[in-house]
Amino acid sequence: MTIIHPQTTLGVVQLRVSDLETSTIFYTEVIGLNILHQSDYKVELTVDGEHSIVILSELTKGTVLPQRSGAGLYHFAILVPDRASLGLVVRNLVKHNIPVGQGDHLVSEALYISDPDNNGIEIYRDRPRDTWTRDEQGLIVMTTDPVDVEGLLAASEGLTWSGLPEGTVIGHVHFHVADLNQAEAFYVGVLGFEIVARYGDSALFISAGGYHHHIGLNTWAGVGASPVPENAAGLDFYEIIVPSRQELDVVVGRLRASGTEVHDGDDGVYYAKDPFNIKAKLSVA
Repeated sequence: MTIIHPQTTLGVVQLRVSDLETSTIFYTEVIGLNILHQSDYKVELTVDGEHSIVILSELTKGTVLPQRSGAGLYHFAILVPDRASLGLVVRNLVKHNIPVGQGDHLVSEALYISDPDNNGIEIYRDRPRDTWTRDEQGLIVMTTDPVDVEGLLAASEGLTWSGLPEGTVIGHVHFHVADLNQAEAFYVGVLGFEIVARYGDSALFISAGGYHHHIGLNTWAGVGASPVPENAAGLDFYEIIVPSRQELDVVVGRLRASGTEVHDGDDGVYYAKDPFNIKAKLSVA
């Protein structure tokens, strides 16, 4: 059985945006990231002042599509380290009059918003792993209940918002795909992520090392949905980080053996696309 290394995590997410200045203001003032590097057409955003967590790349001639317009990004998810931090996020979103969706998933508490280009964003905090439960099939039990917003506000009472705290990371990504079986064959059969939850025949959640999910896959944009065009705002790529060069070579070898095109990048990284034109950067921690 093919299993990706349990210490696999996610890294930077690069987004295509229609207006770099507008998006930079949103991601710094509303989301709470800081500028690490900036050029005419690209801005790298950080939490710790050393590593990029989100990169914004401006389209020269692009378009903004409605949500669920095709196979591609459903949302990317920013994981904050504790409940007080999520409470401060709530306070800042309210301050900026941002419409917020929310869900208590048992394993986590999550807030959902969209950026100016309709890119979905989840900001969440995890409950301790030893409180997660599994069903009789060994799958992690998740649901969508109302979030205790008053509890989040109470947890952050008296604290001051100064942006997302150190320790914040990209926790997971969630994609619209055209075919769930084909997605499973690629992400589980080739990359080696393990199935942790299913929702009927329309959604699948997979992870490394028993996490509740590093990648979500769904057909909510329609079975057979076409990929979002590359001249439209959306996901440019996301990063899968494995713990060693040996593990990276193993994963790249599986991709090439499956017939997937793998392209070499700078500094020993690789790029590959899934069957729905969703691009991953593959790198070593």
